[in-house]
Amino acid sequence: MLFCWLSCWLQRVTSTGKMPYSYDILYWLLIIIIPLAAELNVKLTYSKYSKERSRYGLSAEKAARRILDGAGLQYIKLDRISGDLTDRYEPNSNRIRLSDTVNSSQSIAAIGVAAHECGHAMQYAENYTPILVRSKILPVTNFCSKSWYYIVILGALFSRSLAGHYIMLIGVMMFAMIVLFQLATLPVEIDASRRALRVIEQQGILEADECRAAKKVLTAAALTYVASLLTGVLQLIRIVMMTKRNDSRRR
Repeated sequence: MLFCWLSCWLQRVTSTGKMPYSYDILYWLLIIIIPLAAELNVKLTYSKYSKERSRYGLSAEKAARRILDGAGLQYIKLDRISGDLTDRYEPNSNRIRLSDTVNSSQSIAAIGVAAHECGHAMQYAENYTPILVRSKILPVTNFCSKSWYYIVILGALFSRSLAGHYIMLIGVMMFAMIVLFQLATLPVEIDASRRALRVIEQQGILEADECRAAKKVLTAAALTYVASLLTGVLQLIRIVMMTKRNDSRRR
């Protein structure tokens, strides 16, 4: 249903060059609801399976160590980091940092999260193309994410001038770079989860029904990236339409 609405919305704004009021309201609702729903889903799913202890009783840290050693990545270090679900792999230091709530937990959810970070380590070890592309554009994306809004506002202030038009275009391209990064992130995260599930099943870290539970946790996490991409695309379309509207006024 959501994709049907998006199709109608795109057809309407491209044919009229304007955003209908009702669609404008729905746009703002989606921008708020989509990421909130994805975040709530991952928290509820993680909370459910964080209460289910794995039958073999391995902690997430020990499971991660076994996965890394089995993949020939003995040089990857495991550290504990404060916070809740702040887990990450740091390629520059070859470290996986597991959060307080994950590190020593023996739950299915924690093992799934730890295995996911191991999946990222495997991607870098194998020179997985999407993660290399994402790494290359990360510095530019970081700059764009901090600056695009101010560029667009500046362009809007001078929207009746040619200079304002070009400033707005720069803002649009900067935000498009952010959306491109989100698009590049999606296959990276999905592949890391796929690797994680395959390895924990192959090494017998979790049993079959536990693997299905871990898959639900990782799928919920992946949906947050889908939500980010979707809201990013919606915002990009809105900025493009704003630029077209300002351009028509200037003329």
